Amino acid sequence: MSTSARPSALAPFRIRNYRFQWPADLLTSWAFEVETLVLGWYILVETGSVLLLTVLASLQFVGTLVAPVFGMIGDRMGHRDLLVVMRLAYTVLSSTIMVLALTGHLSPLSVMIIVAIMGLIRPSDLGVRGALLAEIMPAEQLVGAISVARTTQDSARIAGALTGAGLFAVLGIGLIYVAIACLYFAAALLMLCLTRPKRTVITSDIPANSHAVSRLLGDLKEGIVYAWNGPGMRAALCVAFLANLTAFPFTGGLLPYIAREIFHTDQTGLGYLSASFAVGSLTGSITLSLVSGLRIARLLIGATLAWYAMLLVFVEVRTMPVAMACLVLAGIAQSMSMISAAVILMRTASAHLRGRVMGVRMMVIYGLPIGLLAAGSLIDVIGYSATGSLYAAAGLIAMLAIAIRWRADLWPVHAPANAR
Repeated sequence: MSTSARPSALAPFRIRNYRFQWPADLLTSWAFEVETLVLGWYILVETGSVLLLTVLASLQFVGTLVAPVFGMIGDRMGHRDLLVVMRLAYTVLSSTIMVLALTGHLSPLSVMIIVAIMGLIRPSDLGVRGALLAEIMPAEQLVGAISVARTTQDSARIAGALTGAGLFAVLGIGLIYVAIACLYFAAALLMLCLTRPKRTVITSDIPANSHAVSRLLGDLKEGIVYAWNGPGMRAALCVAFLANLTAFPFTGGLLPYIAREIFHTDQTGLGYLSASFAVGSLTGSITLSLVSGLRIARLLIGATLAWYAMLLVFVEVRTMPVAMACLVLAGIAQSMSMISAAVILMRTASAHLRGRVMGVRMMVIYGLPIGLLAAGSLIDVIGYSATGSLYAAAGLIAMLAIAIRWRADLWPVHAPANAR
């Protein structure tokens, strides 16, 4: 009876390292979300340009193409140590914005430059923390642990949405960045409290000779080829790329524009819209943490299709309550879709390649800046509704094509991706 009992959502916290990683990830995610909303509103108010808003959002993901390199570094030096270094780097960069703002020297150009630098590092954060999670958690608790870990992002988006834009209007960007820098620094300190997980594969130091570069490139190629050819992994990566290209732009980078130009609201309204999507996402994460025995690959298909259906409705409505309801439902579907993709990748990947596999997963986020920049240009040409409908319809069709193309990996009950 005990082995078949329903798993507790708090079970992952019995692992000591998880009790430190979870709050560290939570503080980092809170800082990410507040920073994204504050800077997005700052650029929109200072420049009035939707194109520059999409450029800012795109700069946050310039590092997605080098994410496999971060994964490889994490496989070698340890994912815990890499996260400490990354979060200390966030502290330095956010402190730079803080100083510029408090001294009155902050400008849209300086924001763009600093965001571009941070964008080289930040996209790899989720992948590295996912690889570390797979190291410290038993396999039977992985779905629950990933779902609970996902709540750090979802709760952060709620907190950031309800406080970030509003506090910007009240306190100003300088004082907000004092808090953001403190959040990053506290997250780095919490990561230092983790004990280093035992290395599954011991790698020697890279020799300082002419073979070092070729060895590094060989390791990187190995991870990319492995991620692309694993059972179910290619489909999961394609779904992740598709979602970033056609779905996330309308619930992320474009929200300040949607709030101001479509719903004619201020920072508070922007916070409500962003929080609605985050509430749905948090609901989906908690639900998955409480439910066991799901066919993950089938859930990936159904949740992604439902996500696009909700976006089709969202881009056509013009009343805030209905839009918020659509975003809640879209958030639920989004959470279930992205958690399913992550579970498929981490279940399938060999332990010594997890960092590189999750690096490839982060690399496909490059679809987001492409989608954002294209959407910013299309909105100026054909309008918001037509652009949104085009993106959502294209996403639905492409998702159906993925499900049909890799149906042998995603639909059969006994497929590895559907293992319970």
